Amino acid sequence: MKPIVALVGRPNVGKSTLFNRIIGERKAIVEDTPGITRDRLYEDADWGGHDFILIDTGGIDFENIEGQIESRIYQQVLLAIEEADVIVLVTDGMAGLTEEDARAASILKRSQKPIVLAVNKIDNFDNVDYYDFYRLGIGDPIPISSIHGMNTGDLLDAVVQAFPVYERDEDDEDVIKFALIGRPNVGKSSLSNRLLGEERTIVSDIPGTTRDSIDSSFEQDGQKYTMIDTAGVRRQGKIKDTTEKYSIIRTLRSVDRSDVVLMLLDAVDGVTEQDKKIAGYAHNAGKGMLIVVNKWDAIEKDEKTMKKFEEDIREEMAFLSYAPIVYISALTGQRVHRVLQWVRYISEQQNTRVATSRLNEVIGEALRLNPPPTDKGKKCRILYGTQVGVKPPKIALYVNDPELVHFSYERYLINQLRQNFGFEGTPIWLLIRKNNEKE
Repeated sequence: MKPIVALVGRPNVGKSTLFNRIIGERKAIVEDTPGITRDRLYEDADWGGHDFILIDTGGIDFENIEGQIESRIYQQVLLAIEEADVIVLVTDGMAGLTEEDARAASILKRSQKPIVLAVNKIDNFDNVDYYDFYRLGIGDPIPISSIHGMNTGDLLDAVVQAFPVYERDEDDEDVIKFALIGRPNVGKSSLSNRLLGEERTIVSDIPGTTRDSIDSSFEQDGQKYTMIDTAGVRRQGKIKDTTEKYSIIRTLRSVDRSDVVLMLLDAVDGVTEQDKKIAGYAHNAGKGMLIVVNKWDAIEKDEKTMKKFEEDIREEMAFLSYAPIVYISALTGQRVHRVLQWVRYISEQQNTRVATSRLNEVIGEALRLNPPPTDKGKKCRILYGTQVGVKPPKIALYVNDPELVHFSYERYLINQLRQNFGFEGTPIWLLIRKNNEKE
C-alpha cells in the first residue's frame, strides 16, 4: 500500500510549487495570490525507489477561518491530515516564523503523525536565518527553494525515512482481491449486493452514498474472493462535500490493494473524462482490468448498439485495449454471473508465467517479421528476454542500447506477446535493460 504525504501550511508559502516540483509536472495552479489552491490535488510520486501519493492542500487562513471558502479549505486540510501517513509543514523562510505557522504546527502535533518541516523560499542558505523555526517543536527545519528545486532532495529523504512500515496483508494466494471503481451513482453498491446475494451496502439513487471502502469476503465455485466496494469518484470541479473529497484517497488505496479492478461505466452516460482518469490510475498501477457497462437495460438497443458502444469505449480508452467488456444490469441481474467468471479468468491471465525458451521464440519471430528501426545509423539489437514477475506480467528485454527502443516498437512487441500468450485483461510491463545490466 502506498504511503500518503500531505503538504500543509498557511496560504502563499509555496505548497503548490513544491507539489509540482515533486511530481515533475505543473498539475497544481501556481499564482502569487494567497488562497489560489482551494481543492486538494492527488498525484503519484516517487523518490529513492519509494512510491507514494502526494496531496496538495489549500492554505489555512486562520484570520478568515469563519468564511465559507476558508472554512471548507480548513476542513479539507483536517481530512488530509487524518488520512496522511507523513505531513510536510511548508513555511515561508523569507517572511520568517509567524503565529499562523505556530497554530498550524500545534494542530499537526495533535495528529501524532510524522511531521517534516520545510522552510521554503530560501535561495541562499548561508545568508538567511531560518533557525527561529526550531521554536515550532516539530524537529529540524529543512531549508528549500521549491521554485529552483534547491535542497528538495534532502526534504524528500526525510519524508521517505518517516514512512510507516506496513505489515503486508496476509496474502492468501488462493484469494482474488477485486475492487469496484467508478463515478458516483454508476451502480457499484447494486453490483456488490448482486454478487454477494444480500444487502450488505446501502443502495440509493443519491450519488455518493458509499463513503468508505468496504471489504467483503466470499466463495463461489470453490474460488475465494475479497471484494472492495469503493466510494465513487466525482469530477474534480463537481466535488463540494469534504467527505466526498476524503473518499477519493480511499478509492486510490482500494485500487492499490486489489489484484483486479472492475471499471464501472454508465450505459446511459457513456465514457466520461473522469472515467478515463479513474481507469488510468488503475492501469498505471498494473492492475487486471475488466470494463463493466452497467444499466444496459436502461437504453434502447438494436443489433448495432453493443458494437457501437464497444467502439466508443475502445476509442475513448485506447490504453485499455486489453480489457474485456461485459454489459450488465445490476438492477435486474442481467449477465451479472459473468462478472466473477471474468475476474477469475483475468486473475489467471495476470499470473501466467511463460517459459524463457518459448518467450524467446516469439520475440525472435517478431524481430524477423518486423526488425527494430534504426536511429541515426544505430541499429537496435534485442538479444533475449525473460519473464521476471507477474501481476502484471513483467518481461525484461536485454538490448544493446535501451535508448534505441522506441515506444511504438514496444507496443508492437506487446501485441505479439498477447497474440501468442493471451495476457487478456492485464497490462504487460516491458522492462528494457542494457545487456549485462544486473537484475
